[in-house]
Order: sequence, then structure tokens, then C-alpha cells
Amino acid sequence: MKTIVKKSFSSPDETKKPFAKGTIESVTIGGLDLTRETLEPGWKWSEHVKPVVNTETCQKYHVKYFLSGRQMVLMDDGTELEFGPGDLAIIQPGHDAWVVGDEPNVLLELSGATKPSELSGG
Repeated sequence: MKTIVKKSFSSPDETKKPFAKGTIESVTIGGLDLTRETLEPGWKWSEHVKPVVNTETCQKYHVKYFLSGRQMVLMDDGTELEFGPGDLAIIQPGHDAWVVGDEPNVLLELSGATKPSELSGG
């Protein structure tokens, strides 16, 4: 058994079908699925993804780490929060999101993360 493994987003295991103003690349390592999302200025979930998934708002549970650029998230209940480099986020289903400013938003997401029964702030 190998005791060290190396993978790179330079040659991802999968590049998901690109959508307008965005790409998603995936790697699996150590039983974890990680994606790198690159979202261009002007990207907005409700404009560029909603027509593909046919839901009113994003219904995916997210665990994200933001590398560069900025993203605003608007929850269905009206809660709004902006994320930038170095921020970690747990985002519940029922939201819209968009790139803020003129810099691409690049982030890592733990794909297939299991939603905990209760969120803890610590």
C-alpha cells in the first residue's frame, strides 16, 4: 500500500460540463471528492445554473473554502453573506449566489459532504 499519494487539479479526474461563466474540476483522493470551481465575473447561479437544474434556488448543501475573488450568497430567508479569500462556508440548500467584482471567484468544495443533523458554530 502506498503511504503517500499526489493528485493535482492541473489534471483533474473529471471536468464537469462547463456552464456559462464557470468550470468545475474534480479530483478524488483518500476517499474524498474535491472540486475546484472557477466562476467568472458576471456569473450568477440564478442566471447560469438555474436553467440547467430547473429549481427556483440552489438545493445543494455546500462546504466551501474560498481561494480568490468574492462571492455573495443570498438565502431564501433573506440572509445575505459575502465570502472572500480564506473564508470557509457551510451553505444550506435554498440560496442564490453570484460573483462580486471583476475578479474570478475560485474555491474548493468538499463534494458529497454529508449535512450534519445540527450545525455547530465551533
